[in-house]
Amino acid sequence: MMRIREVIVVEGRYDQNTLSQVVDATIITLGGFQVFKNREKLEFLRRLAQKRGLIILTDSDGAGFQIRGFLKGALPKELVKQAYIPDIKGKERRKRTPGKEGKLGVEGMRPEVLLEALRRCGATFEGEGETQTPRDPITKADLFALGLTGGPDSAARRQALLAQLALPEHLNANGMLEALNLLYTREEFLQLAQQQGGHA
Repeated sequence: MMRIREVIVVEGRYDQNTLSQVVDATIITLGGFQVFKNREKLEFLRRLAQKRGLIILTDSDGAGFQIRGFLKGALPKELVKQAYIPDIKGKERRKRTPGKEGKLGVEGMRPEVLLEALRRCGATFEGEGETQTPRDPITKADLFALGLTGGPDSAARRQALLAQLALPEHLNANGMLEALNLLYTREEFLQLAQQQGGHA
């Protein structure tokens, strides 16, 4: 499975499920139109764009373009790539009836169509002509050792760290772990957490 460096942004979890069977990438869901009101998620996407670059992959219907247009205005253009799926008539297997415009969304696309859309937008396929040295991830054991999980005041410590790092306050321990691994190396994170530990 090909690994993509950028973070891919899709509308919902069914899109995420389909895409995760095609590429090895970090895939963030927007929850459809909910993103319009979710400042925290937008701020998180901005930071991911600065760190890794973003690819926006929405459905090809009106709603998908509305969401894409909103993100275009809210995120730094030079850090965002736009991946487009073709207009294909049909309906997804799980749905009884086709969508309003009768087009297949991201979840209904064949793997080769999704790969082509990602290639066309300029996605960075890691390992093509380069060898990536895997870096040490931040682990659950690290969070535990820092008192961020498994202790009586872990939740409060997590909240304090999320606030210090300007991450969404509603992230649970697993979500926080994923976000930290996207934004920091293990060394950077341990340094930050130790500084924060001094204030706790």
